[in-house]
Amino acid sequence: MDVLTALRAATAQRHAELDTRTPLAAEAPDLRAYRDHLHLLEAWLAPLQPALADTPSGLPPRDYLSLIRADLAHPALAGLPALPSLQAALLPQLDDAAYRWGVRYVVEGSQLGGAVLYKRLHDKLAPHPLAYLRGDGSPGPRWQQFLAALRGAVVSERQIEQACHGARQAFDSLIGLLDGLSSSSVETAGRP
Repeated sequence: MDVLTALRAATAQRHAELDTRTPLAAEAPDLRAYRDHLHLLEAWLAPLQPALADTPSGLPPRDYLSLIRADLAHPALAGLPALPSLQAALLPQLDDAAYRWGVRYVVEGSQLGGAVLYKRLHDKLAPHPLAYLRGDGSPGPRWQQFLAALRGAVVSERQIEQACHGARQAFDSLIGLLDGLSSSSVETAGRP
């Protein structure tokens, strides 16, 4: 089985859950929802940074945390209520290369969703620049480069299983953080 087909099948249910539960999935997301979304992603990505630092060949490194932190510091978010501290569980097998490919699949794929959200929200949430969602342009070419590198690196049955395991655990980590966040401010963010 092709690694991409396996990853899609392994994560489809988790992906669908996140699409309906993240702060920006609210019917009318506002700046508080965006702030909560960024806070969630910052907590999720921070422990992954060291393991994802070895960018696949041909892909320029991308500092997601810097974009998130710059957006969180934007004056448009000043005055919002404080958020609870969130800490993601450390993923257990980040020393395994195939497992890291699965985690990268989730991180890189999230940029495609970010581009869709940017188009939907950039006028509504102005003057905030939504730099994290905007990224550095269309994520399509980077995604295609990533997929080519993924298919070249993850080929054996064991590697594909490990990649799927990493992707599932990356989603589960984010869902776990979302559960913690939803017990505080997300339930009312962007909702009447």
